[in-house]
Amino acid sequence: MLSLPPAARIWLCTEPTDMRKSFDTLAALVRRSLGRDPLSGSLFVFVGRRADRLKILYWDRDGYALWAKRLERGTFRLPLAGAQDGAVALSPAELAMLLEGIELAGTQRRKRLISNINCEYH
Repeated sequence: MLSLPPAARIWLCTEPTDMRKSFDTLAALVRRSLGRDPLSGSLFVFVGRRADRLKILYWDRDGYALWAKRLERGTFRLPLAGAQDGAVALSPAELAMLLEGIELAGTQRRKRLISNINCEYH
């Protein structure tokens, strides 16, 4: 499993991708189709036409890294709402849920009450 910092930038490509593509071809797809820089440190998620395969491309300080997952049964349920320029921004938590098979379309983030309580320590 990937371990990501909370501030990681993750982009899910909304178009089905040929899962035979590797490092350089996926990096070119990031530049050409998504209009983003594959060397930025962001993670770029690609899903196959049948939605049972997924690849994640990212720049790891000195070269590209590619992470792949193939499901034996079922499909990945992709969140397509809010797509911009062929991609959807995901948080690390949303990526983890996607990889675990949780459908993001039905999940809701609850509002949190932030209190301005003045704490004094004695």
